[in-house]
Amino acid sequence: MAEGIRLNKYLSDIGVCSRRAADRLAQEGRITVNGTAAEPGMRVTPQDVILVDGKPVRKEERKVYLALNKPRGIVCTAEKREKNNIIDYLNYPLRVYPVGRLDKDSEGLILLTNDGAIVNGMMRARNRHEKEYQVKVDRAFDREFIEQMARGVPILDTVTRPCRVKRTGSDTFTIILTQGLNRQIRRMCEALGYRVVRLKRVRIMNIRLDGLARGAWRELTAEELRALKAQIGEKTE
Repeated sequence: MAEGIRLNKYLSDIGVCSRRAADRLAQEGRITVNGTAAEPGMRVTPQDVILVDGKPVRKEERKVYLALNKPRGIVCTAEKREKNNIIDYLNYPLRVYPVGRLDKDSEGLILLTNDGAIVNGMMRARNRHEKEYQVKVDRAFDREFIEQMARGVPILDTVTRPCRVKRTGSDTFTIILTQGLNRQIRRMCEALGYRVVRLKRVRIMNIRLDGLARGAWRELTAEELRALKAQIGEKTE
């Protein structure tokens, strides 16, 4: 059995970045291991000297779980070259990174953490975790629109999974998805002839946006965290 663990898993486990981000950083030549450029898929141990962008990585002593009400215009990336990146916007004293994405033109709930196990558990597509959104489109729609959205819409060379959709006004509705295709709701509406003018995520699994002001953040409660871990099959302490 090979010694150590894969670099991307190690960086994810200690709260540096997600596995996907680690692979990208390695491909871009931004990670070194013991003075040598890292390769995606290589194995490392805690004794190795690992630098990301020339800075040594270290394990965060405290696990952090945050809920942020993201404003429009903020980009869900840890990439510092993006001037409107969510990390600089949050300005949290410990290194955290977003769980998944919420596109730049959308607002609402996004989770951030330094716990790689939580991220990996939530990002597994087969788990079909619920995410709820409030949507406003550019004109009034009929019953057929709601039914089509719920049945599934052909986008991105696939058909979206059946989902729950409820009208809340002449041009507004709520939708609960169990998948996360790129700009999924916007693409679904466009495929049916409508344009999204406002998109707000209000729930991720058991975590709700309720009462959190735009641009504000809070730590998850112990009860929220226990329920979240239970849903992704992670053991709680």
